[in-house]
Amino acid sequence: MSVPEERLESGKVPVGLLAELLAGLPSPPPELRLGPRVGEDACAIEVAGGVLVAAADPITLTADEMGLLSVVVNANDVAVTGARPRWFLAVILVPPGAGSAAVRDLFAAISRALERIGAHLVGGHTEVTAAVTRPIVVGQMLGLAEAGRFVASGGVQPGDVLIQVGPVPIEGAAVLARQAAGQLEALDPLMLEAARTAMDEPGISVVESALLATRLGATALHDPTEGGLAAGLHELAHASGVCVRIDREAVLWFEPGIAVCRALGADPWSTLASGTLLAAFPAETVEAILPALAGQARSAAVIGSAERGSGVCDSDGDPILWPERDEVARIVSTMRSVAEAPLA
Repeated sequence: MSVPEERLESGKVPVGLLAELLAGLPSPPPELRLGPRVGEDACAIEVAGGVLVAAADPITLTADEMGLLSVVVNANDVAVTGARPRWFLAVILVPPGAGSAAVRDLFAAISRALERIGAHLVGGHTEVTAAVTRPIVVGQMLGLAEAGRFVASGGVQPGDVLIQVGPVPIEGAAVLARQAAGQLEALDPLMLEAARTAMDEPGISVVESALLATRLGATALHDPTEGGLAAGLHELAHASGVCVRIDREAVLWFEPGIAVCRALGADPWSTLASGTLLAAFPAETVEAILPALAGQARSAAVIGSAERGSGVCDSDGDPILWPERDEVARIVSTMRSVAEAPLA
């Protein structure tokens, strides 16, 4: 009996489909220390000099700040394993008719972002192709855990405390403030400008926070991205095989992001969340390490804990749902559909 075909929306592939595909993979080679799993964003391969960590992500939701995003999003995925991002590859695809200045600007943005991260461009591919209608960058970042120790998203243990480092939604605020500017004219101008420039201040890199958390003994790290904080919490819980209980009142919110979400009718829990870090620690260590994390990132808070079970819930036991779709993807897709609709 054939499986009914599911029509896919833009954004991440549905979790159930991805889990099904990954379950069909053959047994991994022995050098693979961390392989493809729901909730894990990087792999770890044992090599002679330590453990090589690699992550790859395309930038598709927005054309703004594409060079910066291609570097930082991939660097974050490597850093949350405890390895410093060092080597970057980029596949750059542009449509026929694109100007050479656009490609030059993209390379310049990638170079600036790499300099801030402390990594280097080591390869990739550039192509003009009719397969895309606007520039697309697929980035890949690599790092080396020289001591052989890495941190997985799936390392949360029952009893661990969950710390949020940095507020949400930063990236979502910046993307929506630019993509939906015409719908945000009633917003306070200073609030709107703070949202629009959020990729620069407070910024979306969690590299230094993740490396510090690793040195402080984190049992698991994860950087929520598409699907927002809610999806990031579910990915962490799913990868670790635990239930995560969250204190809603303790969550750190980026006020310009909240204002943009409110104006657009978006759920901030499900809005693109690069710029925040989730870190799990044994409960007895939290009092000592929290000030260090807060000092490095300017904000950190205990937002929950892990217990036996599965899923994500709040302090009252009410479920926090795993979003089916990121709010930025939903809003941008709706805007494009309206723009492309024929006039009556």
